[in-house]
Amino acid sequence: DDTRPPALSFVEDFDTQAAVGRVASTYPQAWQPYPDGTSGIYEPSRTVSVHDGVLDVPLGGAGTAGTFGSLAGAWGHVGGTFSVRAKATGGDGNGAAFMLWPSSNVWSDGEIDFPEGNFEERPQAFQHAMTPGREAERTQVDSGVSWRDWHTYTVQWEPGRSVTYSVDGRVLETITHDVPTTAHRFMFQTGNWGASGNLLVDWVATSE
Repeated sequence: DDTRPPALSFVEDFDTQAAVGRVASTYPQAWQPYPDGTSGIYEPSRTVSVHDGVLDVPLGGAGTAGTFGSLAGAWGHVGGTFSVRAKATGGDGNGAAFMLWPSSNVWSDGEIDFPEGNFEERPQAFQHAMTPGREAERTQVDSGVSWRDWHTYTVQWEPGRSVTYSVDGRVLETITHDVPTTAHRFMFQTGNWGASGNLLVDWVATSE
């Protein structure tokens, strides 16, 4: 049953309401937003809210970005399972990227994206090359599903060995090259372009 989060070491199902500007203070052990004004795009304190059991990210205005987990623990993942249940309404021309990003901020330490893509298209997985200077090269895996429906997207990362991508418990592909070995954080970001709409996150769950 992919409608409920798995029993992992970190689970957030967004059951406590939080108005715009109050999400970070309501969820200090679950949500670490980018500072407002980052890259001239992201304004989490003016956008994201929690209601009716979902994290609600409006689209078409300011962008939103942040890391899941506590301030103490969110940046220390070396391997594990990372799952999110999400959907998008509207937002054509906009998109989102959920990703494992190196806590070193060194791109060649490895970038794992899933789900990623514009909301009018099918979400994809992208596993980036770890050769310095060639990081933009990536292996792509099609999810075969739509952002418009609820789906559970899962990354299983075995450091230095493999990354497996799944949707609703169905394995899409396992990749055994360009597999990170250093600490990463699990985060997402949306832009500030395209049509209006909403990215909704029902729950997020990760292991260490």
